[in-house]
Amino acid sequence: MKKVLLLHMGGTLGMEGSPLGPGNYSQKLIERVPELSHLAQLDIRILCNVDSSDVGPEEWTRVAGEIARGRTEAHGIVILHGTDTMAFTAAALAFTLEGLDRPVVMTGAQRPLAAHRTDARRNLVDAVELATCDIPEVAICFDGLLLRGCRAVKGDARSYHAFESPGVEPLARMGFDVDIGAHLRRPRGDFRCDPRFDSRVAVVYVTPGLEPATVQAMLDSSAAPRGIVLAAFGVGTVPTKARALAPVVRRAVDGGVEVVVVTQRGGIVELGMYENSKGLADAGAIPGGEMRIDAATAKLMHALARTEDRAERRRWLTTDVAGELA
Repeated sequence: MKKVLLLHMGGTLGMEGSPLGPGNYSQKLIERVPELSHLAQLDIRILCNVDSSDVGPEEWTRVAGEIARGRTEAHGIVILHGTDTMAFTAAALAFTLEGLDRPVVMTGAQRPLAAHRTDARRNLVDAVELATCDIPEVAICFDGLLLRGCRAVKGDARSYHAFESPGVEPLARMGFDVDIGAHLRRPRGDFRCDPRFDSRVAVVYVTPGLEPATVQAMLDSSAAPRGIVLAAFGVGTVPTKARALAPVVRRAVDGGVEVVVVTQRGGIVELGMYENSKGLADAGAIPGGEMRIDAATAKLMHALARTEDRAERRRWLTTDVAGELA
């Protein structure tokens, strides 16, 4: 029987009480979901037990290290995680686990395992089964679908179909059979784990009426970010007239701040398509391809930590590392 390393980080799946809070369910996981013992030999480890809104770069570093240490003894890894920041963690792991040669499957639930009509049981069983398959990617398993981790986004907080991966077909579909897609990525080198992150990244969501002075004040503060994810309109457009943002971006880039542009609505960023996006390219902003905010934030945090060589950092940010750009 194949071995699966199951890492518990918290989330709704194991919560209890009212209001919901972390419980001690994991100690009786096999008892509550006995079919798991027929799918794989589980090694269950509790890394933390928190609401995922409390998960950040420190936890990403810890779970990546645990995967690196335990991967050779397991066919695959399952991570139980809250849904609110699951896509951020999945993207962070996709960038840090280079040359990944086995599945790392994240899952959680919209209702606790002990609740009636819970989705936790199905998600957990699906995730463990998928962790025994030949799928060498970081992915999110939810509602019968396995989604590429660095392309997944949480689309609904009140639906069992909570996640989607716009522009990318699921890596697998769990129906009568396990239907695995032909577009899986394969490792291109030896496994390497680099779990470093610089949390000094801010997300600036462009809205009508956004004052450039507001962004400049953030850059001038004592807690100024080293990187900005700029969530622009359309394919990367921003105001260019009364509230032009490109000059602020230019000052940020000249001051050593990396600015990655993503779109608010899905699709690919093309900074050369419109006059209102070309200004960002001329200012030195980096196009984020098809990345959404989750992946762009994690990638920028990792890029800032992995090298001080700015040319190398910018080259890596524009490289399709795990299928995040296109």
